[in-house]
Amino acid sequence: MKALQRRGFCAALALGAGAAVRAAGPGRVHEVGPGRQFATIAQAARAARDGDTVEVQAGDYHADVAIWPQRQLLLRAVGGRVRLLADGASAEGKGIWVVRGGDIRVEGFDFEGARAASRNGAGIRFEKGQLTVVDCGFRDNENGILTASDRAAGLVIERSLFQGNGAGDGQSHNLYVGRIAALTVTDSAFHDARGGHLLKSRAARSEIHRNQLTDSDAGQSSYELEFPNGGLVHASQNRLRQGPGTTNSTMVSYGAEGYPWPENRLVLRDNVLIDDRPAGGIYLRVAPGEREVELLGNRLEGASRTRARELAY
Repeated sequence: MKALQRRGFCAALALGAGAAVRAAGPGRVHEVGPGRQFATIAQAARAARDGDTVEVQAGDYHADVAIWPQRQLLLRAVGGRVRLLADGASAEGKGIWVVRGGDIRVEGFDFEGARAASRNGAGIRFEKGQLTVVDCGFRDNENGILTASDRAAGLVIERSLFQGNGAGDGQSHNLYVGRIAALTVTDSAFHDARGGHLLKSRAARSEIHRNQLTDSDAGQSSYELEFPNGGLVHASQNRLRQGPGTTNSTMVSYGAEGYPWPENRLVLRDNVLIDDRPAGGIYLRVAPGEREVELLGNRLEGASRTRARELAY
């Protein structure tokens, strides 16, 4: 490790940055819902072309799974929340939605109950392109979002919730990002994964800012943050809490499966890390190898401060 620095403490976590509403795309607007152009989202997915907008009226949509291959598309809820309830259905045996287009933006949807024979059923299975997810919820899926490993792909998540996802096998997570080019997560909340991690990223670059990554006392998540393949990671102003029921002694893990990316640097700045595991634990574990680690202004709290090492590197 080339450098390790620790300075100061942070006192608070800033959340709640707003975001401007994006206008409809340059193409046609397709309306989904009772009395609208399309009765189901799946119908609109088949009809939509590059540059179109799909507007879905608020309400519950049962077993209405879809595939989105378009090169540019805006998908948004209108008039309130849109709940997508899997009810045993899945697109291509993968999840509620499969996205493998170009520039796709998703606003205002809740994805619930995704299951698959592979035990990897996802609210969204993201395979290629650029996906932006804003103000969405992912609850009770085997994976909230699961990505492929397309090294040209990029995923952005803003103001979204990941709650109680995971198949309970430790192999599925609230958010599971493969070896893509870039991940950015801001102003979002991750809670109580079922046996898996709150956030796991293998991306070449991961930007994780102003999020809540916390387990309740009843939660059974593993890592709060895991970056098994290293890469360029910058995490700032996040609040992390490991609950007493955790299945893992470590809160943040970096490089546990080696360093395949050409650049590997971890920056943790102004985060609050609370470890309430009764037996103590490790706030940060960094695997040996060619990498840099920079720790600035982080606040460490909880049982592990007195009962185990604070950092392992």
